[in-house]
Amino acid sequence: QVQLVESGGGSVQAGGSLRLSCAASGYIFSSYCMGWFRQAPGKEREGVAGIDRDGSTSYVDSVKGRFTISGDNAKNTLYLQMNSLKPEDTAMYFCAARTCGTWRPGYRGQGTQVTVSS
Repeated sequence: QVQLVESGGGSVQAGGSLRLSCAASGYIFSSYCMGWFRQAPGKEREGVAGIDRDGSTSYVDSVKGRFTISGDNAKNTLYLQMNSLKPEDTAMYFCAARTCGTWRPGYRGQGTQVTVSS
């Protein structure tokens, strides 16, 4: 069974940085395209950053130049480096296996909360 466990969330001031991690069971990274998603209260879920099996990455416009997604296949861990954080980045972040070419999540973790204060 696929298991994804996120960590690294927290509270920071605007302009700060956080690094989220997603530990995965099994060889999920070699089998799926992966992504980080977020959902804020009262808002729709949003795909933030994606990484494909060939290592190519994609980002939603609002985080381009600030967030970086990466993966370590040896450690079965997905990362999201978030710099220059803004209050509008406040949300529950979760990692998920996704349908390649889409922002449609499949297997997903429980999430980690990111709160950015102004």
